[in-house]
Amino acid sequence: MRRVHIKGDVLCTIILLVLLCILWYAHQSLTPSWGTVRIDHVSSSSRALLGAGAKGILPPSQTCDHCEPTVQAQAKSKPQTKLKSPKRQVKSKKKDGRKKATAKTVTVPTLPQFDFKDYLHKKDQREFKLLIDQSEKCKGPKGAPYLLIAIKSVAVDFDKRQVVRHTWGREGVAQKGMNIMTVFLLGVPHNVTALPLWDRLLAYESQMFKDILLWDFEDTFFNLTLKEIHFLQWVNSSCSDVKFIFKGDADVFVNIENILEMLSGGPAGEDLFVGDIILNAKPIRRRNSKYFVPEFIYGQGIYPSYAGGGGFVMSGHTALRLHLACKEVELFPIDDVFLGMCLLRLGLKPSRHEGFRTFGIVRPSAAPHLQVFDPCFYRELMVVHSLNVPQIWLMWNLLHDPSLRCHTNHAHTAEPFKWIKNTPKQAETEDSHKPDYDMQVFVKH
Repeated sequence: MRRVHIKGDVLCTIILLVLLCILWYAHQSLTPSWGTVRIDHVSSSSRALLGAGAKGILPPSQTCDHCEPTVQAQAKSKPQTKLKSPKRQVKSKKKDGRKKATAKTVTVPTLPQFDFKDYLHKKDQREFKLLIDQSEKCKGPKGAPYLLIAIKSVAVDFDKRQVVRHTWGREGVAQKGMNIMTVFLLGVPHNVTALPLWDRLLAYESQMFKDILLWDFEDTFFNLTLKEIHFLQWVNSSCSDVKFIFKGDADVFVNIENILEMLSGGPAGEDLFVGDIILNAKPIRRRNSKYFVPEFIYGQGIYPSYAGGGGFVMSGHTALRLHLACKEVELFPIDDVFLGMCLLRLGLKPSRHEGFRTFGIVRPSAAPHLQVFDPCFYRELMVVHSLNVPQIWLMWNLLHDPSLRCHTNHAHTAEPFKWIKNTPKQAETEDSHKPDYDMQVFVKH
């Protein structure tokens, strides 16, 4: 038998070919085709790491449509809890119209609730120390002022006090020798960190302008009643000879010339209380309102007539009487209404004047292009509420501009004020129009 001799290099080539065939066969039998690659068991953490790449690999039937039902099932399984603030869920959508798995939660802020129970525990505390006084305000060489301007303010509103000092609240002698003086009424700031060294600021202001009255109670919205009774106490002790008082907010524009013209024809030793009078107002029971008052604080269905706190005028005689009447009335957290209760205690009906716009000027719907910020329009008014510092400064300068020309036939919005002395018959008629309810607000301390 003839032997076949194979060279070594040929033998190596054959062995390598056999090995390659075996490897190719194993690869074909163990690996699926590339068009059917599936990632069905990717964990949630792996999906997060894959991101958009995972979405591109997954077929349409696996685009996480099951995530939303899962989230909803989890939400249903949890017990509902009362949230402090309402939350609104905003779900975004893809371009193809399907919803994403996650929902964005937006927190809607709510007003902080006033602690009325704590207020009831502390409401009988009526006397607080006067930290900064102006005892000589009404005892100078000029004597008692004809008109005292008293402005409610807070420590941080230095700019508002400055614009009042340099515009309509400027002190001095007006027409016919009418002496005008100004004071600002403040309490201790609720948030002392909002204005560092606030006490030094007020001390410097007092030294410079001599018009700061500061009491040792917290300066909050529901403590404005304390500011009211302490101011009346100060008038009684330090400015009892004042003829008339204008009391209002720092964000109002006041036409002092019109107020002086209104007061020029009347006696100072009689009752007078005039402003923007609110009649038959009902207590607000909505908890999200700034003026919310629960029934256990005020159980009546209607408030007595009261003046809008933006600004009103009263005689010094009425202020002294109110000081005594307010001592017999339960403190109420809304200062405007509280003063109306004191007026009711006196049996004094406040007078309404169209020139006092303590709710601002509303543009009528029939005249949408009416320019309400018109100096010729403001010239006819007494008080306009809700103006910022630049607007007050601008309106003051516009009204005192010598080049200002207004039409002579400009309609007067303010009716002329009339001094009316109530006769017994008139008083009886007015009493018959009083609301039919019993005011349980009078107590003796």
